[in-house]
Amino acid sequence: MGNEQSVIPGIEIDEKAIEVCDFWTQHSAAILNQDNLNHLTVFSGELFVNGTLWVSQTPLEKNARNIMIYRHPSIVKYISSWKKNSKFYLAVEEIFPLAHELSRLDTLQISVGLYSILKALNFLHSNASVSHNNICLTSIYLSIDGNWKLAGMEYLCKYSELSCDYLMKTKSGRYNKSIDPNEEKIIDNKSKRKDAVDIYGFGVLVCEIFQSKSDADLPQLVPFLDYCKNELKNADVSKRPTFKTILEHEFFNHDFITIHSYLLELPLKSDNDKTHFFQNLSEKLLKFDEGIVASQLSGLLLSRLVLLNKIAQNNLLPQLLTPRNGTEETSTSIFSESNFKKFVCPKLLEIFKVRDVEIRLLLLNYFPKFMYAFTKEALQINILPELLVGIKDTNDHLVSMTLKTLANLVPILGSSVVIGGKRAKLFNDGRPIHAVRKPSTRTVRFAEFTETSQISLESDQISINTSTTDLHNVNELPERQRPDGEEGETSTEDVDPSMEDDVDNWEDWDINENPTTTVQEEITDNQQSDLLNSETDANQQKSSAIIQDILQLDIKNQKVDDEGADFNFFQDMEPVIQASNKFIIDTNSKSSIEQELSNKLVLNATDDDDNHTGWEEEDWE
Repeated sequence: MGNEQSVIPGIEIDEKAIEVCDFWTQHSAAILNQDNLNHLTVFSGELFVNGTLWVSQTPLEKNARNIMIYRHPSIVKYISSWKKNSKFYLAVEEIFPLAHELSRLDTLQISVGLYSILKALNFLHSNASVSHNNICLTSIYLSIDGNWKLAGMEYLCKYSELSCDYLMKTKSGRYNKSIDPNEEKIIDNKSKRKDAVDIYGFGVLVCEIFQSKSDADLPQLVPFLDYCKNELKNADVSKRPTFKTILEHEFFNHDFITIHSYLLELPLKSDNDKTHFFQNLSEKLLKFDEGIVASQLSGLLLSRLVLLNKIAQNNLLPQLLTPRNGTEETSTSIFSESNFKKFVCPKLLEIFKVRDVEIRLLLLNYFPKFMYAFTKEALQINILPELLVGIKDTNDHLVSMTLKTLANLVPILGSSVVIGGKRAKLFNDGRPIHAVRKPSTRTVRFAEFTETSQISLESDQISINTSTTDLHNVNELPERQRPDGEEGETSTEDVDPSMEDDVDNWEDWDINENPTTTVQEEITDNQQSDLLNSETDANQQKSSAIIQDILQLDIKNQKVDDEGADFNFFQDMEPVIQASNKFIIDTNSKSSIEQELSNKLVLNATDDDDNHTGWEEEDWE
């Protein structure tokens, strides 16, 4: 203790002081250890202090030595101490001066705190045979759990060292009001009551604390104050009660104080006492104020001995580790969600660091019930790394429970945070899509197609029946073809141009197009070839419109325009070139026409020879 090597690695001390005393200053500090931040308190004092009493040790050094030696749940916990740069440093658990927090405490909390201080004083006098000699408000601190802690042991001495001379040397530094006016006489008389100095100081402390408090919470407060004034400050030392007797006063026989004291002394209790205590503990806790229970007992209720007790696991932990929602009026949970977050969650974060199988399985069992009380950052930074350690353990049950807990974290943190690594969508949703389907017009179109097809077949049949009769009437010349480029209203080509394109795509047809072709082949066998050609052309012109109507309705045979955006704006201006229709002429008329044409050619040649006029070669001369 006190050497340079005991400096805590990674410690950061706040420069701003929480409290300034005669011999030291109190500061907040933190230790960053493996990504975990631990808070503590550091006292800083000079290495050299004037006074004959502090020649060998400074007040802070003596205080640190006594805190390290005399350990008790109600005494400030020692962590480390060291010297650096002509200063001495003492690191203890995170505590705050009681004087800063006393105004916000109620009577029940104060009574629990005084009971803790009495326990510490009784331990010092009954077990260690030492006297504190400076019981006052500045010697008491409040822990982060709300428990009162005794410190300020720079004037502590053993019974063998307690003398009139020692009290005179330390009188200037001690709290003046807590000094017994007759303490020198008491020591000179060699009284056997070495605890008289601290009993008097405790009586003064009680009177000062309850000076501004009422007895609304505890009816026994007024009798207890009279007891402290008359008995603890009695001039006759022999009539002063001992610390053990004070602990038995009815003021400290409150149920809440009894529960608090029992939890503190749980390691000393028998198994039968523990069974009887935990069977109805949750019912007793529901009778007290929830805030007081959470601030004073949450740390004790989550101790290792409580968590591992089988009776507590069955009768207490279900109500303790399940926060109560605001809408649950009949819930048996001890803490509401707000108090659970404030007092219980910080304790659970510390317990998750404990590498004990039973403790971890217990937390995992109740994790789905209290996981929503933690923030997302706490789950990801503090709890998730500890859970990932659990899946690497050789205990199959622990691994199984850990995996279930990780599954519960996926909806909160996301699978990428919980599982990590590269992921891909490997499964598809194969459920049928029950979408609202629009009424289909395909049935109507198919009906129209069927009706049109029926009309086409009837028209073809009529055409076939009348074709034989019309064969003999082909001597008449067909109508003269219209000139190329004509676009008058009398044009017979009223069919959609797109339909003409479809008609030209003969390669898409792999079946017999229409029954008219078959009929025409039968007529060909019975009629002359020259007459058949004329009739076939006439029939094709009649059935062309029908075929085009069918194609227009048939979806399967429509041509898909892959380049719909490239519309041809000049398609109507394309010339239509059709072959001349064949027709029959008589032999007599044919010979007369040939004779007439030959005569005209002869006459034209004669005229050219007779009427030739032009320049001869001599005209150039």
